[in-house]
Amino acid sequence: MELTLLGTGGPEGLPVPDCPCAVCALATGEGARGATSVLVDGVVLLDLVPGAALAAARAGQTLGGLRLVLLSHPHDGPPVEIPPGLPAPARVPDGQRLSVLTGHRVRAVATDALGTGYEVESPQGLRVLYLPPGCAPAGLADNGDHAAGADAVPYDMVLLDVVGRPDALARLRAVGAVAGTTDVVAVHLGHDAPPGPELARRLAALGARAVPDGTTLVVGDYQNVPDLPRRTLVLGGARSGKSAEAERRLAAFPDVLYVATGGTRDGDAEWAERVTAHRARRPAGWRTIETCDLLPLLADPAGAPLLVDCLSLWLTHAMDAAGAWDDETWHRTGAAAVQADIDALRAAWRATRRTVVAVSNEVGSGVVPATSAGRRFRDILGHLNATLAEESEHVLLTVSGLPIPLR
Repeated sequence: MELTLLGTGGPEGLPVPDCPCAVCALATGEGARGATSVLVDGVVLLDLVPGAALAAARAGQTLGGLRLVLLSHPHDGPPVEIPPGLPAPARVPDGQRLSVLTGHRVRAVATDALGTGYEVESPQGLRVLYLPPGCAPAGLADNGDHAAGADAVPYDMVLLDVVGRPDALARLRAVGAVAGTTDVVAVHLGHDAPPGPELARRLAALGARAVPDGTTLVVGDYQNVPDLPRRTLVLGGARSGKSAEAERRLAAFPDVLYVATGGTRDGDAEWAERVTAHRARRPAGWRTIETCDLLPLLADPAGAPLLVDCLSLWLTHAMDAAGAWDDETWHRTGAAAVQADIDALRAAWRATRRTVVAVSNEVGSGVVPATSAGRRFRDILGHLNATLAEESEHVLLTVSGLPIPLR
């Protein structure tokens, strides 16, 4: 089964007309995208958009063999002109099934917003799921066909709004509808998506990819499915966006365990506000525990993805336990105790089989601390960061909200 993406942009395309934003200004060449429209084997068209016939011709395709034209969501603006000879476009009621003379089968999939998704199956049994912009699948556990329970059959390819609804991908993964062999392709890309190489990097972290308009994809060809990193270290200064970046990297995965190492601080209203803001930002399906005991979590081979925020507070706890703030204690026993903790964490980090993203502070680029204890913490934290970075597949530095890949 072949899918030709006549367009991969949001409903207004990219750049959005008359929009002065930076993303639209940078949307040139392959970064320019028409509204998403997908041609399946020249037989089924998912979403008829303006200029579809011309887009097909540019991609070396024709709409002359269409047997079915399906709409997934309401289209704003002037009515779309239907090229002569095309079947009348229609939105299909949720759950309805259609068969095409070519052997293709289509099923309408319910979504949690205004729109209809479509599952398309080829005569050879290859299966594709297409979701409209801003939508996630609804009622997956109840459809009784492919995406229910432990025996779910993964789709061969999924096309969805990964940037706008990463939780939709998480839902599909939770029920087994998306697995490691599923090719996840981002569509409906508008000016809420980052420009240029940053889009590819962010999608790869979620196990997805984007392609230019006019690309023909062969369903079942898994060569381009990104490999997800097992260990990611996200570094940055205060308010650099490091926590948000770490959360974004796991937004498309279900059952994430958020490990908060900061704990609670009685009577500190400002700290409570920070904790509340962090919790409100996390997806509803994530779980949270407050602990600095990271070793058993990293050692659990079957555990859900971990997000550790943050290692600088873990180090604070380790130094507290060792009495390392006091100069005399530090030289007598503290240095060895803290180093033993770092060595144990490094070994667990290296051996873990879980997907884990950890956040840590970069504190050595600014003011030199006025106390020996402060300078000690700065030096040890730099050593800790370097130690774990050496054992990580991905290392990022966030500056002014922008992630810079270091590895």
